[in-house]
Amino acid sequence: MTRYPVLPIDPAAVKELRTADDAARPCTPYDATADEAGSLLRCCLNPVTAGERIALVSYAPLRRWAAATGADPGAYDEQGPIFIHADDCGGATPGGTSSGETTSGEEYPVAHPGARRTVRRYDARGRIVGGRLLEIPADATAGFDAAFDDAFADPDVALVHVRALEFGCFLFEVRRPAAT
Repeated sequence: MTRYPVLPIDPAAVKELRTADDAARPCTPYDATADEAGSLLRCCLNPVTAGERIALVSYAPLRRWAAATGADPGAYDEQGPIFIHADDCGGATPGGTSSGETTSGEEYPVAHPGARRTVRRYDARGRIVGGRLLEIPADATAGFDAAFDDAFADPDVALVHVRALEFGCFLFEVRRPAAT
């Protein structure tokens, strides 16, 4: 079981991305290829299946978080490619809750042993305060848990973004756990 809840993209943001992405380009749906199969769909946290209608759009997760929190990431605002379903899919449900809510499952998404991820840390202002390369170990859940434990050991870290190293795709976000 994962210790840190993974956040799907907010359903309202996904709806906007299906019209125009965060680079102001129109969404262009197409049928997924076999090469894209297994990639993470950020709208529902499921893998792409060859032949289903998807779109590759530009997404600016820090910009959207900053707008909701009043932060100003300045030059740290970035956007990158993500896959979403071209049509409404109902949002994230596997191992978790209904669309738009925090999900927590048995495994982190796209946690393939040997894959390389950047684990980037941001403070409450939206500024990068560190990061690390994670080569996912055989026990992927333990590897991610350790990376997030390390990140949140720094009291300045408010959230963490996980990206694919090779293409820079935004994969998922984890926020600082609420104090208990």
